[in-house]
Amino acid sequence: MQIARWGNSLAVRLPMELIREPGLKEGDQIDLVKGDGAFIVRRQLRAHEVLESLRSLRGRLPADRRLSRDDVHER
Repeated sequence: MQIARWGNSLAVRLPMELIREPGLKEGDQIDLVKGDGAFIVRRQLRAHEVLESLRSLRGRLPADRRLSRDDVHER
């Protein structure tokens, strides 16, 4: 792979084999994490994945439990 200039930044073009294996696609956001003498590529969650994880936190309070602003700010 070759490092090339892209505007004021440097860029690396990844071969398709490296893109297909982790299921990356155009527009995905990734993080490069420095490992032991290597870089680890981690795909950031896509918007729909974040929404799904938030939906899993949905729930209902028991009928006898109420949220109060005063309770939250109680010292």
